[in-house]
Amino acid sequence: QVQLVESGGGSVQAGGSLRLSCAASGDTVSYSFMGWFRQAPGREREGVAAISASGRIYYADSVKGRFTISRDSRKNAVYLEMTSLKPEDTAMYYCAAAPPLYSSGWSLPSNYNYWGRGTQATVSS
Repeated sequence: QVQLVESGGGSVQAGGSLRLSCAASGDTVSYSFMGWFRQAPGREREGVAAISASGRIYYADSVKGRFTISRDSRKNAVYLEMTSLKPEDTAMYYCAAAPPLYSSGWSLPSNYNYWGRGTQATVSS
């Protein structure tokens, strides 16, 4: 079992920044591959970024150059630094944990076993 708790969401103006955090506990050794997903009302959940246990990083094209994912393994924490935010970034953001994944599978929600309850990010124009 892995427990995930997100924090750091809020409301910002376009062009602003947010730093999301995910605190993990439980079997974080077996489920060491971490991802950030987001979902807006009426839309599919989409992969935003992911990071492997060894530090390999993946980003969706829509956020590349604006978002940065990182992890602190000693603290069992994963972060998502979001800058240059746009209204279309508005969504509930979820942290998720998976066993080690092939690169091609990082953005598929079905590959992840555990999910946090989410933190809301709202970007106004």
